[in-house]
Amino acid sequence: MTQTDTSRPQGLAAYIAVTAAYWAFMLSDGALRMLVLLHFHTLGFSPVQLAYLFLLYELAGIVTNLSAGWIAARFGLTSTLYAGLSLQIVALLALTQLDPSWSLWASVAFVMAVQGLSGVAKDLSKMSAKSAVKLLAPSGQGGLFKWVAVLTGSKNAVKGFGFLLGAGLLALAGFHAAVLGMAAVLAAVLVVLLMRMPGGLPQGKKSAKFKEVFSKDRNINWLSFARVFLFGARDVWFVVGIPVYFYAVLSDGSHTGNRTAFFTIGTFMAVWTILYGLVQAYAPKALRAADRPEGEIVQAARTWALWLLGVPAILAVVLFVSDEPSLGLTLVLIAGLLVFGAIFAVNSSLHSYLILAFSKGERVTMDVGFYYMANAAGRLLGTLLSGLSYQLGGISACLAVAAVMVAFSAFGAGRLRAPNSGKHLGSV
Repeated sequence: MTQTDTSRPQGLAAYIAVTAAYWAFMLSDGALRMLVLLHFHTLGFSPVQLAYLFLLYELAGIVTNLSAGWIAARFGLTSTLYAGLSLQIVALLALTQLDPSWSLWASVAFVMAVQGLSGVAKDLSKMSAKSAVKLLAPSGQGGLFKWVAVLTGSKNAVKGFGFLLGAGLLALAGFHAAVLGMAAVLAAVLVVLLMRMPGGLPQGKKSAKFKEVFSKDRNINWLSFARVFLFGARDVWFVVGIPVYFYAVLSDGSHTGNRTAFFTIGTFMAVWTILYGLVQAYAPKALRAADRPEGEIVQAARTWALWLLGVPAILAVVLFVSDEPSLGLTLVLIAGLLVFGAIFAVNSSLHSYLILAFSKGERVTMDVGFYYMANAAGRLLGTLLSGLSYQLGGISACLAVAAVMVAFSAFGAGRLRAPNSGKHLGSV
């Protein structure tokens, strides 16, 4: 597979179509996560039980990303994109069959299975969109970093709106109506894409072998290691800890109090994710990527990970030594998590650029699939530890674990080598 010149209208049209489909998917993904989390919390699920609901979602991502890279290399990127959208529609429709009369653990098992299907759908779509950028972006370091940052940043902003949408739909329309509405919209997007998808994306190679998915490139392996712990550090407080903490602080148990809590939680998570996406999109300018040698960008991956480390460590100490939750303490927590989000966004943007910079055009889908397998592994680890940490020590324990995970991510970034150099990052 060779990189497409986006000066040709067909290549640019393909990039726009893939990006639009990815936006639609991530809007539904964010909304669905908030719907499931808040709906089942109000049904009395504990933090650990809530974490269980998302474990198969993340576990499915590990398997999916490995196989999706090979499937795309074998059958073409459009096949994995269509499959991702289709499976998300099936997952949404399946959730409408949830019966309130089922036992607690029957409900948990059913929702875990459906979330697992949604996890497969998400990673098929993500791998398709990220690989398309490598193949369609204009040549040159600055162009690739900019296109990656715009796609990833806009995706996270859209997902942030999805969090707000999910909380709002749950409060105003209820669980079943919200899920059905999202399935209908996503089905319409898929139909339009099937009818109007431009050319420009590779059709695959029949010679692609599954064993080629596992990378032998040192940089890709260490970057994937760093990615595991970067995203684990976010999800360990983001998935269960913060929503449950805010619900405990804001809800008084009444219907009105619950609705207020839903909107507040959804708004915070939406604002956090949108700001994270905006910073991510702006990262190439902030880092002056177009004017710096690639070796300096590699070095920046470690530097920004070390900057990130201090934020959850300080917040964990502040919350641990404080008394009962108060308005002032909650505002400090919110401000700290917004700072975390901004620095995390730069780290994530650097990783997203480097995986494509390190990948070769002929095996980009497999390298990207391997890397996002690591991403899913980090989210799985963070999701499990989020419920467990909150149950054992509250939000301060979640943030302490996050600090440890960022330290591991910084170590992985420190093992990266500048291209065409035998020197470690510290001597670039």
